[in-house]
Amino acid sequence: MTDAVLTEYADGVAVVTLNRPRARNAANLEMSEGVAAAMEELDKRDDLVVGVLTGAEGTFCSGMDLKAFLAGERPVVSGRGFLGLVQAPPKKPLIAAVEGYALAGGCEAVLACDLVVAAENAKFGIPEVKRGLLAAGGGLLRLQRRLPYQVALELALTGEFLEAPRAHHYGLVNRLTEPGGALAEAKRLAAAIAANGPLAVRASKELMSRSQYWTEEEAWERQKPLAVAINQESEDAREGARAFAEKRAPRWQGR
Repeated sequence: MTDAVLTEYADGVAVVTLNRPRARNAANLEMSEGVAAAMEELDKRDDLVVGVLTGAEGTFCSGMDLKAFLAGERPVVSGRGFLGLVQAPPKKPLIAAVEGYALAGGCEAVLACDLVVAAENAKFGIPEVKRGLLAAGGGLLRLQRRLPYQVALELALTGEFLEAPRAHHYGLVNRLTEPGGALAEAKRLAAAIAANGPLAVRASKELMSRSQYWTEEEAWERQKPLAVAINQESEDAREGARAFAEKRAPRWQGR
């Protein structure tokens, strides 16, 4: 793993920290490759249920490193896109813990996450138009699904920032915290997820994220094999029932 990305694994949770604070955690290729490796590790390891993505020293991510861009470098990983994330998020849930700025590609990384915890002074935005650029890392594709269309369009066309309390009002942010508290709250949220059956958690994310593009008829049909595999055939389902009957915490096996 690279110094541009720090990782911590404990109690079913992977914490991934963007670590270029002197550049406001702007993404270069080294950071993108580090995030891609961390996402692969999250999905690969059976002892991990959920991930948290955050930034070091009070800033989430200020977007692409423009100096590296001018030198010909692109912070893109083949198959995964910008920051090794936006085109192919992990199959397991990922929580963004946001302090300070999440701008341009940084905002697009937040949009690639499943849940968002943000400090009250955090700011989001896709200001690419101010630099003659297109927010092509998912900002124009995802923002309108996470915010009312007119609000998302205004942000895309003006490049202005969206402050965390307003983002929380519209549902982009799940939980607001005092400044400096986003990571701790994200870890609490992650712990609540990690306490649950890992197969069910992963399948629940898959169904909810994909079904928004299906018709209702397709959704019911495509849910069937997952429901059978999890609810009827998995050892975790039997363990959950046993633990309830025996009034104890379940011991998940992930199978």
